[in-house]
Order: sequence, then C-alpha cells, then structure tokens
Amino acid sequence: MQELEGNEANVHRNLVEIARQSLEAILQDKPIPDFQIKEPELLHRHGVFVTLKSRGLLRGCMGRFVSNMPLYQLVIEMAVSAALEDPRFRTDRLRLQELRDLDIEVTVVSPLKRITSPLAFELGKHGIYIKRGSCSGCFLPQVAQETGWSKEEFLTQCCMGKAGLTPNAWKEPDTEVYVFEVDVVNRR
Repeated sequence: MQELEGNEANVHRNLVEIARQSLEAILQDKPIPDFQIKEPELLHRHGVFVTLKSRGLLRGCMGRFVSNMPLYQLVIEMAVSAALEDPRFRTDRLRLQELRDLDIEVTVVSPLKRITSPLAFELGKHGIYIKRGSCSGCFLPQVAQETGWSKEEFLTQCCMGKAGLTPNAWKEPDTEVYVFEVDVVNRR
C-alpha cells in the first residue's frame, strides 16, 4: 500500500504524485498502487482534468466536470485516460520513457455556471464549456493564457476545435455557454 504524507501542505503534491505513480504502473503493465489516503481533501468529490506534457508538447488531457468518486480516484482515472485514451494521440500514445520528462498538471474544477451573455467571463480566470445538442467542448482557463486569444477567439476555437460546431455557434441562442473556475494543483 502506498502511504501519502498526511498534512494539508502536501495535498497538491500528493495529487500529482498519485497521477505520476498511476501512469508509471499502467505504462509498465503493473497494477495501480493502492494509495492510503489520509487527507480529507482528497476524498471530496470534485471535477478534475489531468494534462500531460512532454518537453512542452501536449501528450494528453482528459477530465470530468462532476464526479461520483473521491478526488484522488478521479485523478487516477483521468491520468490513465489522458495517457491511453485521448483521441488526439490515438496513433502516438504516451510511452514509459517519456515519464521522466513529463509535466503533470492536475486541475480541480468548480461546478459549471451557465451564462446568458457568451462574453460575460474573464479570460485566464474562467474556463468555458460550450454545448449544443449532442455536441460539446471545453477549454481550461490555461488555454487562454497560453494562446493569447481574445474572448471571441477563445469561444470560436472551442466551437470549432473542441465541440465540432460552426465557428460562430457561440453567438446562436440555442448554444449553451458555461463558465467554471479552477485550482491548478501543480506542474511537474
């Protein structure tokens, strides 16, 4: 059983370590460690995204806005999904030798809040989730910081690149736009 340090100052580090040890195990075809959780914060139910980057290049990102399991378990599931199931890397999955240079970012998300005016959000502070019919997509707030996009570009790129909608779908009344805030737990 993998024992994690027990004070609040270590919660963030532990989330990244849980993701890293889970990835290492799965990439070596070993069972995921049975983590002994002592921090109550790791047992709360929050949505989370796990982003994997190797030498600055995206290697996977998966997440959920809601969870029916404790945070640490969702981190395990999303880390493994980011490495093995992100459709953008279907032909180039993460390899064990990349783990040494891998940056793991765990992003805990707030509940979604629907906005009636699509531009009523703050770039870099809010992530967006766009939904119309069965199509949906999201961008974490970090994407706006990394790309330098305007609000309009942020919404347009999410519609096209993530939700599979037309570029200006965010302007149409039957498109739902939600915002959320994040706690970026750690990098590397």
